[in-house]
Amino acid sequence: MATNKTIFDVDLEQYDEQVLKASAETPVLVDLWAEWCSPCRVIAPLLKTLVEEYDGRIKLAKVEVDEGENMKLAGRYQVRGFPTILLIVDGEEVARFSGAKPLSFLREFVDDNI
Repeated sequence: MATNKTIFDVDLEQYDEQVLKASAETPVLVDLWAEWCSPCRVIAPLLKTLVEEYDGRIKLAKVEVDEGENMKLAGRYQVRGFPTILLIVDGEEVARFSGAKPLSFLREFVDDNI
């Protein structure tokens, strides 16, 4: 799904560099999702819209948990269900939510936490 510099796919190997280090300059939403997950497919276009609306002020890293060793990232953050969306700022998780949410919730989530 890597569409541009603000929305990109990331795996375990690249995560620290592309998400944790990058979040020192720009907050990063991390979408921990799975292909088989219906709510994941519902929220994906809303996250894309949100990131486009914020025009470079936030990034979206997509982590397909069933690929390679990516499930270790879900374990690192003690994820209990999918999708789980993390907000990473300065290398640290500052907020999270799980499940599909409306665009209004997503806007409020970002505005309240960055």
